[in-house]
Amino acid sequence: MTRAAIYARYSSDLQTDASIEDQVRLCKEKAESCDWEVAECYTDHGISGSSVLLRPGVQKLIQDCMEGKYDILIAEALDRLSRDQEDIAAIYKRMQFAGIKIITLSEGEINNLHVGLKGTMNAMFLKDLADKTRRGLRGRVEKGKSGGGLTYGYDVVKAFDANGEPVCGERKINTEQATVVIRIFKEYLSGISPKSIAKQLNKESIPCPSGKEWGASTIYGNRQRGTGILNNELYIGQLVWNRLRYIKNPDTGKRVSRLNDEKDWIRKDVPELRIIEQDLWDKVKEKQGEIRKQHTEFWGKQRPKNLFSYLLKCNCCGGGYSKVSKDHFGCSTARNKGTCDNKLTIRQDKLEAAVLNALQDHLMDEDLCRIFCEEYTRHMNNLRSQHNAKRITLKKELKQLIQKESQMIDAICEGYANDALKERMHANEARQKEIKAILENNEEIKVMMHPGIAQQYHREVQDLITSLNTNDRRAEAANLIRSLIDKITLTPDSKKKNLIVDLHGDLAGILKISTRGKYNASEQKMLYNQITELAANIEEDKNPDMQGKMVAGVGFEPTTFRL
Repeated sequence: MTRAAIYARYSSDLQTDASIEDQVRLCKEKAESCDWEVAECYTDHGISGSSVLLRPGVQKLIQDCMEGKYDILIAEALDRLSRDQEDIAAIYKRMQFAGIKIITLSEGEINNLHVGLKGTMNAMFLKDLADKTRRGLRGRVEKGKSGGGLTYGYDVVKAFDANGEPVCGERKINTEQATVVIRIFKEYLSGISPKSIAKQLNKESIPCPSGKEWGASTIYGNRQRGTGILNNELYIGQLVWNRLRYIKNPDTGKRVSRLNDEKDWIRKDVPELRIIEQDLWDKVKEKQGEIRKQHTEFWGKQRPKNLFSYLLKCNCCGGGYSKVSKDHFGCSTARNKGTCDNKLTIRQDKLEAAVLNALQDHLMDEDLCRIFCEEYTRHMNNLRSQHNAKRITLKKELKQLIQKESQMIDAICEGYANDALKERMHANEARQKEIKAILENNEEIKVMMHPGIAQQYHREVQDLITSLNTNDRRAEAANLIRSLIDKITLTPDSKKKNLIVDLHGDLAGILKISTRGKYNASEQKMLYNQITELAANIEEDKNPDMQGKMVAGVGFEPTTFRL
């Protein structure tokens, strides 16, 4: 008797196990009518028609085919085997090689024509289904609703419309999860690494978005792709859709994500879903940018293991100084490549103590800072006087133009209008607009440097050094201390027995610490630009105390000390 095998499958278009039973029953009736013996039934439940390589039923079907366990394969339709042109052709070739016929209830006995035409039609069906699904999802997103998937921090709203149909895409903030999201942002900003945050969340048994355990990647994700807690713009009330597209790997059948062009992204404001305040979000983005800029792609993902990691440089070769033993730093180039003659090492505790002392007592000299503040004030007052004089001149000109405009309007009203007068009117109007724009975009220059900035700096640094010994503020204090330093260079002395350590202060970081709480970010940037401009313009011979010190700004210059 002819042995027959039956294959049945249901997927997203037929979401019920009863479909499998119906297919098998109809195929058995076909086998009985043809007097075939049903040797085996192969089934796949809830798997897409395009994922043939992932289907265990099909894999077992092909394996038994090559072993000659049946003579005929019965299915309800060809698309039950696969909707992928390549896969259906591959299955058909294997069946032909084994001498097995494929019989479907819809098409009858399958031949090359069926494989070509039906394979094409099934592939077109999949594409059409995908296009319609995307169109429906986009329509939902355009209304500010979810385009699929549930974001941590939100709950699905179960509601029905007037016709009793479920309303899809509605969400509301989950207060408990939102608190965790805010905590993650704040802890990351304070200097705690994503890895440490994840460990603490797991220790407190706080459920992860996946329902398993928190991991560092769950928190930091991928900034460009918008993945991870720290990069999800929904937390600031911005719904972003179509950032990624997914393509199935033909070898594994698994979906692989691809980043779409930003011009294809769909953005919608959903302020009712905001969890993170804009200021906190901006500071986290700024911190992420600093980390990425400071380190390479690999090291950018690491947090400094030591207080001055990545800041230590060998002045002989330009390479980095890294740990060569438990307690000592040495030149990495000399150790790893042998191309540097600097073999001297330095104890970690001795280096850190000396640098912290220099930060507190030497990096900002109070006498030099006082001289600089006086020079800064004088210079900015001169600039302000020149700037304001120009503004006064422009205001006078604007007043005259307005008077002339009034006179020309009177002349036109009295019947003296001509082409020349009209041209003068247009020129007058254009000049008024130009002057107004200049006045609007050039506000008065502020003198922002305070004479007590040195004392403020010393108080802040002392507080930071003290905070290094407290668990709750250690990470934040370490990051702020590191921001004061551009680099630390180590050079052997003339006898090559000791190292000379040059501490190079970072002007931006020093200003930020010295003016913390006094100015906002834009004002600090203005102050930085003013000091940089002043340093470039003041001539060295104006004050002997300032010679050679203006590159970093008087009072903020690097200091050199010997260990």
